[in-house]
Amino acid sequence: KLDILSCGRQTGLVQKAICSGFFRNAAKRDPKEGYRTLVDSQVVYIHPSSSIYHQQPEWLCYHELVFTTKEYMREICVINPKWLVESAPKFFKIGDSIRLSKMKKEQHIQPLYNKSEEPNS
Repeated sequence: KLDILSCGRQTGLVQKAICSGFFRNAAKRDPKEGYRTLVDSQVVYIHPSSSIYHQQPEWLCYHELVFTTKEYMREICVINPKWLVESAPKFFKIGDSIRLSKMKKEQHIQPLYNKSEEPNS
């Protein structure tokens, strides 16, 4: 038998564990609209049924995206961006915003396909 343990008030440990498992599903709040995923810079939104819908935290990690009227993140967790670097150092690194050029900050990679269309159409 295993003892049942609780994180108590140390919810940050649970959030960090979720972040380490879903680091590819991280998103940062966009000053213009919603959030942007870190992997492909896709615009996404917090689902209206979420308990943190009105909080709008800076950084999130999500389980899945659901497309209805917009692309919504479901099962989300507030994260600290440093956890991304700790969890996946080969995937993320801390950048110096002063050294990044304006062009690099505004650069967006266009996806090779449209997720909402059928393949080969």
